[in-house]
Amino acid sequence: MQRKSLFVLCLVLFCGFLPPAPVVPGAEKMPPGFVDVASVVPSALLEIRYYGEHNFVGRPVDGYRAPKCLLTRPAAEALAKVQADLAPFSMTLKIYDGYRPQAAVDHFVRWARELGDVRTKKEFYPTVDKAHLFRDGYIDSRSGHSRGSTVDLTIVPLPVPSQPAYVGGQPLVACYRPAGERFADNSIDMGTGFDCFHELSHPENPGIGLQQRINRLLLKTLMEKHGFRNYDKEWWHFTLKNEPYPDRYFNFPVE
Repeated sequence: MQRKSLFVLCLVLFCGFLPPAPVVPGAEKMPPGFVDVASVVPSALLEIRYYGEHNFVGRPVDGYRAPKCLLTRPAAEALAKVQADLAPFSMTLKIYDGYRPQAAVDHFVRWARELGDVRTKKEFYPTVDKAHLFRDGYIDSRSGHSRGSTVDLTIVPLPVPSQPAYVGGQPLVACYRPAGERFADNSIDMGTGFDCFHELSHPENPGIGLQQRINRLLLKTLMEKHGFRNYDKEWWHFTLKNEPYPDRYFNFPVE
């Protein structure tokens, strides 16, 4: 009995010094506070770029097991209000990305360190040296998307215009080129493509045309009206101001 008590005491005193259990990527489960945006904003279009090949990595990204947008419920419900404001004007939201697993962010970091892999440079970062992606703030080891209340999106007119399917290996065009030259997106013209690592992606860059500035202002005004703030380097990137998990980064898969 005395030996058993000693053993228990040792565990209490010293177990805190034991190494933590390893974290298995994607082992987390989606918390109750998250929802599939399709269940809250069913009329929004989804073009989840990291599920496929048409992104700056050039392949499906780790952690994306389905072409879904997951968000915290408050963020999804705020998006529903934006969608309701657009509906009377025959327009709809199109979402490129929502919650992003830490496993995906880690994939971005590994890709950025592979300096020889420049297959997507001509489209997504044509004027940026890949060696400077960390320095210039395009890639980081943490992303606000992993907190679950950040979304990348645009506006599409209704009825939805057709859009060509992306085919891996097709000729690429710089994302900052005019809409008639870069990859055809069925959204209203925002001045650059999505995930364009270029100064013209900055929301208030005066270098784009008047109509493109008006289109960005429309998106920004509606998103801010319903509680989001815009990232000053990406016209498509918005975070809910009162996000429920401001300090937590999740790693459950999108599925």
